Amino acid sequence: MLTKLKAIWHYAMTSILADMSEEEIRWLLNSRWQVSLLEKRRTTVIVSRVRIVAALFALLTPLWIVVDIAAFPWDVWYPLVVARIAATIAFALIALRTRRMNSMSDAYRILGMMFLVPTAFFLFSYQHMAQFDLHGIQQAFSTGYAFLPFVMLAGLSIFPLTLLENIAFISPLFLMQAISGFLRLQVLDWPTFAASFWLMVLIAGVAVLAGMSQLAFIIVMVRESIRDRMTGCFSRQSGEELLDLQFNLVKRSGDSLSVAFIDLDHFKQVNDRFGHEAGDVVLATAAQSMHNHLRQGDMLIRWGGEEFLLIMPNTTADMACVALERLREKGLGTRPDGSPITASIGIAERLADDKDDWRTLIEQADKRMYEAKQSGRNRVVGCPCSVTIAPA
Repeated sequence: MLTKLKAIWHYAMTSILADMSEEEIRWLLNSRWQVSLLEKRRTTVIVSRVRIVAALFALLTPLWIVVDIAAFPWDVWYPLVVARIAATIAFALIALRTRRMNSMSDAYRILGMMFLVPTAFFLFSYQHMAQFDLHGIQQAFSTGYAFLPFVMLAGLSIFPLTLLENIAFISPLFLMQAISGFLRLQVLDWPTFAASFWLMVLIAGVAVLAGMSQLAFIIVMVRESIRDRMTGCFSRQSGEELLDLQFNLVKRSGDSLSVAFIDLDHFKQVNDRFGHEAGDVVLATAAQSMHNHLRQGDMLIRWGGEEFLLIMPNTTADMACVALERLREKGLGTRPDGSPITASIGIAERLADDKDDWRTLIEQADKRMYEAKQSGRNRVVGCPCSVTIAPA
C-alpha cells in the first residue's frame, strides 16, 4: 500500500513539475537531500533578503511612533514606543549580522531571529492593548496590530524554502495566533477569530507555494549552471566550487580527500576519423559508464575536452586505487569502430601528497595522468598499489 501511495505521489508531482527530476522534487520537500552547491545558492538568497527586510523594518518601525503618540493616550503609547525602539535596534543588529553568514544553519538562525522580533512585539502589544477599553479611532488603530501575523506569513513567501522548512517557520505563527486568542478568551469573538484563523491558513498556503516556486526556479538555474549538458557531469566552474568546499571540510575534519584526473586515450583520433558528433557520443558514453560504477558521494566533473576530474571525499590513496582500477577494468564503453574506450588516470591524495591547497592537489593528479599517458596509456598512476596493464 505504501509503495502504491509513493508511486501516486511521484506521478502527481512529476506531472505538475514536469521539468524537474525525481531527485530535484525531493530537494523541494527536504533540504537534507540537497547538494552543497544548491545550499550555497539558497544561503546567499535567504541571507541577502533577510538583510534587506531587516534594514527596511529598522527604518519603518520607528516611523509609526508618531501615529501611536497621535492616536493613543500616554499610558497606551509609552510602552508601545519602548517596544518599537527595542524592535528597531533588533532589526538593525540583524541587518548588520547577516554580512558574515555563509551556511544554511546561519540562514536558518538569522531568518528565525528576524521572525522572532515581530512575534515578540505582536504578543506584547496585543496583551498590552487588551488592558484598555478603546473606542472609535483608537480601536481602529489597535485592531491594526492584530494583522501583524498575516504580514509575517505573507513575508515568508519571499524566501526559497522547502516544504518542511516552511512548516517549521509557519507553525510558530499559528501558535502565536492561538496564544493571542487564549489571552483574550473571556471576550473572544469566536466567529471573527475562526475567520481570521482560516484566512491565515489560506495566506500560509499561498506563501508556501510562492516560496517553493522560488526554490524550484533556483533548482533549475543551479542545474543548468552546475551540469555539463552533454555528459551530465558537473561543469568546471561548479567543480571548482565543489573542490573548494570539500577541501575546506576535510581540512577542518582531518579526513582524506583523493582526486583523480581521467583523460580518454586517443580521443582526437575519434574526432578525426568519425567526426565530432561521434566524439560527443564517446564522451557521453564514457561519462555514463563512470557514473554507473562510482560510489555514492564521489563527484565527477568534466574538466575540459576529454578530461574528467573525480573528487573522492574521505578516500585514501589505496581506496582510490582500488575503485579506479575496478572502473578501468569494467571499461568505459566502446568507440564507433567497436574498440574499447580506455583512459589514463592520475591520482593524488591530500594527506599522502601533503597538499594544503586543492589547486596543487589537482596539479599533482594532472602530472600523474601525463605519466600514465607517457608510460603506455590505459593505466592508473599515483596509488601505492598501482596495477598496470598493456594498452588496448
